[in-house]
Amino acid sequence: MSDALTPHGSPGASTGAHAIAIRANGHRVRVIHGGVTMADTQSGLTLAETGLPDVFYFPRGDVNMARLERSTHTSHCPFKGEASYFHLRTEDGLIENAVWSYETPLEPVAQIKGYLAFYASRVDRIDQTS
Repeated sequence: MSDALTPHGSPGASTGAHAIAIRANGHRVRVIHGGVTMADTQSGLTLAETGLPDVFYFPRGDVNMARLERSTHTSHCPFKGEASYFHLRTEDGLIENAVWSYETPLEPVAQIKGYLAFYASRVDRIDQTS
């Protein structure tokens, strides 16, 4: 895997037909579940990856960390590295492995180091506004 410029002009990773582009996202992006704001940022990142929907990554300082509980679950992405997971604490109980982070990502995607991402399917909504 080598560093490459993506069509958006941002640094990313590209391997044959697979590409990852990461760009700063200055829009307000919020994660809301059960009427509670779990994350709220204007300093996030958007990661676009071949064949997958865009993913919003949140700086930890903009995430309600008191709502997260570290999971023992991990996974490996050949393009990003090892992912760590967190359960999301809600009024209705834990939503298991609802949040992930690449704490030591591979070099081509080093920009996402320590950021957190939420599974859109496991929260009520992820909103991007102006």
